[in-house]
Amino acid sequence: TKAWTRIQDNLIDGQGKRNAYVQTAIDAKGAIHLSWVWRGSPDVASNHDLCYAKSCDGGLTWQKSDGTKYQLPINASNAEYALKIPQKSELINQTSMFADENGNPFIATYWRDADDKVPQYHIVYKTGKNWGVNKLNFRKTPFSLSGGGTKKIPISRPQLISWSAKNIISCALIFRDVERGNKVSIAIGNDITKPNWECKDLTEMSVGEWEPTFDTELWISKKRLDLFVQKVEQVDGEGKANALPTKVQVLTWKR
Repeated sequence: TKAWTRIQDNLIDGQGKRNAYVQTAIDAKGAIHLSWVWRGSPDVASNHDLCYAKSCDGGLTWQKSDGTKYQLPINASNAEYALKIPQKSELINQTSMFADENGNPFIATYWRDADDKVPQYHIVYKTGKNWGVNKLNFRKTPFSLSGGGTKKIPISRPQLISWSAKNIISCALIFRDVERGNKVSIAIGNDITKPNWECKDLTEMSVGEWEPTFDTELWISKKRLDLFVQKVEQVDGEGKANALPTKVQVLTWKR
């Protein structure tokens, strides 16, 4: 029709008690995948849990990962929980999401486990009947994620890509960490079920508080990762940085 049509008025309902921070991915067959974190207040420390939904008809109807249909709107009581994560876990509210050629969802985010002092990147995924979690246990520096507004955080939200060969699924997580000099970095896991990750820096320069974005369609079509890179400065709580303009670059990584 060449016209925009609104097909949902209240897809995810916080019921006046919480807000959903949503991330989307579209797989090779056109299915829409959603994941989200609930937040209970303006304080980022109230982030909790990781939920999931999928649509195979352009968003008209929604289902859980096992095919069970949702009765809309989706809310805290009927949502599928890929993982329960308590409040005050340093859980970031915006996840990263990717769906492979078989429609398997992979969600990358970070939080601090109850028995740990250091927030770590995690990948939550479903390639079979149950959700799995892979903890990328390479960080050493603790930090607290709390308060309102946009935060200056020592690590970036991650981006995630995956590929498979001989029924083994591999992943690469793209990130930035003050521990590594705020460079563009990548962690490669050759088997999503294993805890073995190799970290590499893709730049020698610092990119400040950069957060990764990439050409998703180029990765899907050619398995080439083109990252948008620009050194930026984030002042905590929407402050203003006295900084000169910086160059925009495209960094290409081929596995």
